[in-house]
Amino acid sequence: MSDHAGRIVGIYQRHALAFDGARGKSLFERPWLERFKSLLPTDSAILDIGCGSGEPIARHFIEAGRAVTGIDASPPLIGLCTQRFPEQDWLVADMRSLALGRRFGGLLAWDSFFHLTPEDQRGMFAVFAAHAAPGAALMFTSGPSHGEAIGSFEGEPLYHGSLDPQEYRELLDRSGFAVVSHVVEDPGCGGRTIWLARTR
Repeated sequence: MSDHAGRIVGIYQRHALAFDGARGKSLFERPWLERFKSLLPTDSAILDIGCGSGEPIARHFIEAGRAVTGIDASPPLIGLCTQRFPEQDWLVADMRSLALGRRFGGLLAWDSFFHLTPEDQRGMFAVFAAHAAPGAALMFTSGPSHGEAIGSFEGEPLYHGSLDPQEYRELLDRSGFAVVSHVVEDPGCGGRTIWLARTR
């Protein structure tokens, strides 16, 4: 299945406009985004890891007065972000090798981190730690248990991977984060499994 993981970037390059059109703008994630926002240090910036087209999530934070730096491996999606929010920072980058030399008060990897293989996900916790300011909040979505699954988007196989919940807890702890909240397959958020943590 990991062969499919290597095709993720290409899917989001070829189908950027379809993804943008399919992504609802109703912000059903709002309760979680508000919890995340409540943990952010005053006036701190947010790093949106796998920002997609910048709507609706980055827009939500920008309109709340937060500076956003968004990274995505799809140049067409970053192009949409740049058109919509030219005053923010948008970068084409692979999250696995991210090294911005900056720290942020909020790190968000919503519906992006789970496209990595389990092994690559393990490596991401050092990336999170390297970009987290003191007191930073971290929120990401994962699968409910260890494994791999293949969905579909625009007729192409869409890879998802996950670690076991206990391993996520251990990785967060070793990386200096304490779990604030964890909900498995939250029915109020489209069945997503969500992790919200904060640097100790």
